[in-house]
Amino acid sequence: MEQSRRDFLVRTTCAALGASALQGTIRQFGLANLLATQNTITGNYRALVCVFLNGGNDANNMVIPTDATGYGSYSTARATAGLALAQGSILPINIPSNTLPGQTFGLHPNMPELVALYNSNKMAVVPNVGPLVMPMTQAEYTANTKPKPYALFSHSDQVQAWQSGRSDIKIATGWGGRSADAVAACNGGGSGFPTITSISGSTTFCIGLKRPLSIGTGSLTSVLVLNGFNSTPEAVARKSSMDYLRTIDTTATMIAGTSGTTQQALDISAAFSVDPTILTVFPNTSLGNQLKQVAKVIKLNQTSGSVNLQRQIFFVSQGGYDTHQDQLADQGNNFLDLSQALNAFYNATVELGLQDKVTSFTLSDFARTLQPSGSGASVGSDHGWGGHQFVIGDSVNGGNFWGTPNASTFSIFPTLVPGGPDDTSTGLSGRGRWIPTSGADQYGATLAKWFGVSDLDMPSVFPLITSNFPTADLGFMGAPPVGC
Repeated sequence: MEQSRRDFLVRTTCAALGASALQGTIRQFGLANLLATQNTITGNYRALVCVFLNGGNDANNMVIPTDATGYGSYSTARATAGLALAQGSILPINIPSNTLPGQTFGLHPNMPELVALYNSNKMAVVPNVGPLVMPMTQAEYTANTKPKPYALFSHSDQVQAWQSGRSDIKIATGWGGRSADAVAACNGGGSGFPTITSISGSTTFCIGLKRPLSIGTGSLTSVLVLNGFNSTPEAVARKSSMDYLRTIDTTATMIAGTSGTTQQALDISAAFSVDPTILTVFPNTSLGNQLKQVAKVIKLNQTSGSVNLQRQIFFVSQGGYDTHQDQLADQGNNFLDLSQALNAFYNATVELGLQDKVTSFTLSDFARTLQPSGSGASVGSDHGWGGHQFVIGDSVNGGNFWGTPNASTFSIFPTLVPGGPDDTSTGLSGRGRWIPTSGADQYGATLAKWFGVSDLDMPSVFPLITSNFPTADLGFMGAPPVGC
């Protein structure tokens, strides 16, 4: 019992670190007990980078059918209100082999970099994926014969569902954190540097048994510093006194917890004594700077003798996707940034020689209604459900669409008709809220398997995956690692 009390206090005690490190709560501190050993990164290194699109991305204007039937349905639903993209502006992509014959697609006109990645088989599209308790048809949704996600269409609850890996109930941990727990043995005991690093503050996705690290952008040498100390004699004396005080009464649980947490944070700071150089040029935007910081931490892991992680997980985010109005301009600007930042990050993994070891992927609260909200210059869309996600890296089975087909249409891409076979409502009441044909659990489990989570551990990361879904692997990733 004494050990569990100590562990609790270590998790909930804060040290006297700067605001850039604290970021609001102690759960963002990473553990560190760094040892000066030779870097031993192996060929089985794996990293996942979650790119969260905050606000609910309207995926209907991100991946668009370009064949006559598909674009015709899309245009009929959106053109009158002014939300449809002109067919000639859509950037065509190579025809996916996993869709129905005759279907062709393109991406938003502000995504030329992502088109190039897709066409070079470095990016896959996972269409109509979203939180599910279990797969359901339109009839089952309408008749309430199967459970629906908790608080469906709510921003905060659907963010929680995507990030926690549970859509039936609310839980405090995330599937990123639990994936890190499942592969903890791969990182051994030689380095206490955290497996998970967030460059976007506190988030459920990162929370597991071990604390994640939360840092900002900029030089790594300045993101985790101790306030109130410098090289003056007074400051040196004050630091010595603090170090001495942390050796007193360590048999008391609370004091030991406080001292241990402070020391662990200082050890992480010591690892950030250098700021690795990344030659790849990133856009000078919030997302671009976050992804550049991810690249620098990955390079630090490659080159530092005190980190040596075989598994890493990162979280970044981009806001501005809650487009109830002014969607064409706002989403277009976001997509321009997203395409350039994701492309720069992929190029940085090539620079580091890790393009087949690092996989980035998107998540978002939900997609949005096919039926527009408002009209003219202020046109937007409302909260939806299933949407399309991107997965990028050389281990991705790219240049294709991956997912589960609708049982009645046999298509993995939704039929873009309000009230149609993929909608939550039929007839004139339909708004184009797609019932996902692939679950967020399946999407995450496919990534977690490639990351190294074993079949035995998968139910601890995604508790519903074995009992409620026909498969835990949607097929868009290459083979999992063999050992660590």
